[in-house]
Amino acid sequence: MKIAFTTSDRVHINAHFGWAKMIDVYEITDEGYHFVETLTFEGELKEDGNEDKITPKLEAIDDCTIIYVTAIGGSAAARLIKKGVTPVKARSEEEEISEVLNKLVKTLKGNPPPWLRKALQPKTTNFADEIEDEATV
Repeated sequence: MKIAFTTSDRVHINAHFGWAKMIDVYEITDEGYHFVETLTFEGELKEDGNEDKITPKLEAIDDCTIIYVTAIGGSAAARLIKKGVTPVKARSEEEEISEVLNKLVKTLKGNPPPWLRKALQPKTTNFADEIEDEATV
């Protein structure tokens, strides 16, 4: 599965989802993890109330299972969850991406907690969701 992290230095989870200029994506299994890519975003990202700024991010991480953030607005979180991406708040801006990845690998080898088991379920879309997605375009 793919895991994403909002970051400003590519080491720590230290960016708000809406304001993040970079999102690092990793592929993770119970055997380990590897870096996939850094997604970059431009523009007026700190403008509150501008829902359009998050649309490119939502599309870019559509194939991720989880995204770690320092903070996220309610509407952005709801839109992520609807797409099957689980937002998770980092404990602090000092939390390191590698630390979280190592813990996730260990957790996947053992007995994942209920929230992670749910996040690992295959994404499903139903007809009503598809119609609603088309209507919002």
